[in-house]
Amino acid sequence: MITRRNIRVKVMQLLYSIDATNETTAFKNPVATLDKKFDKTRELFIFLLYNTLSVAQYAEKDARFRAAKNIPSHEDLNVNTKISGNQLLWNILENAEYKVAIESYKTDIVSDVDITRKLYTLLAETEDYKKYISIQSREKKDEVDILNFIFNNILLQSDLFVSSAEDRFDNWDDDAEMIQGLLSTYLHKQTNLSMHSMLDTDKWNFAKELLTTCLDKKEYLLELVTPKFKNWDADRIASLDMILLQMGLSELLYFETIPTKVTINEYIDIAKEYSTPQSGQFVNGILDNLHKELLEKGKINKVAYKKVQH
Repeated sequence: MITRRNIRVKVMQLLYSIDATNETTAFKNPVATLDKKFDKTRELFIFLLYNTLSVAQYAEKDARFRAAKNIPSHEDLNVNTKISGNQLLWNILENAEYKVAIESYKTDIVSDVDITRKLYTLLAETEDYKKYISIQSREKKDEVDILNFIFNNILLQSDLFVSSAEDRFDNWDDDAEMIQGLLSTYLHKQTNLSMHSMLDTDKWNFAKELLTTCLDKKEYLLELVTPKFKNWDADRIASLDMILLQMGLSELLYFETIPTKVTINEYIDIAKEYSTPQSGQFVNGILDNLHKELLEKGKINKVAYKKVQH
């Protein structure tokens, strides 16, 4: 599933867009806009899964093309197409959710057949593939491993494929690493991830509440944050850092099941990655200061919680 860190990043990006625009009508429904961001994550997942399967399926096309040569060689007439009958591949192809997703996003239309051919050619030259097709039996582990190999070692290692994916998906930098883990997990345990939704109810509620809280409580959050800038040049504080501080403060005050340490560490890491070189230290100092002050005033109340993935 999508992680809370990924959720925080998407909320941060949307809040930054809202803050940066002067058009009051640009974001009439921020929650719906956030939902579209997560839908783009789902589309990227489907796109990568589709291309993984397409490379495997290309074995049959390659066999037909080679057999149709004017003077085909013995090798041309005896291309091993074992992978086209991969049991996991066909389980996914016949999955109802997968079919709906392909139709919804028109993934088959936007995928590049020429890239698929080149990726298959790379695959066919690897020792892993040669070993796979040399074994006549079909072991479940082997069926899973070869598709994982195509995804991780062929698609993601191809500059050509990654470049085309980056051009199509503006969320590539934010989502690619997470999707890599999700897709590898899906190939091993398809029942553990729904292709209809990348968020369970708890994660979606967290996303909505974090966004709406930051918007609804913005003035109050700024009242608490601004006095902490005594030792900082206010004019040089990055606008993204201001948003991260508001988000972090929102979690400290209004999300009672999220430990304060988790919140502060998450926003330090996000600041380091997405803002300025000094942002991690800045966010750490301000949030830590606010946490101590609010704790002394009894304004932070965390309840006992079961261990959850943050």
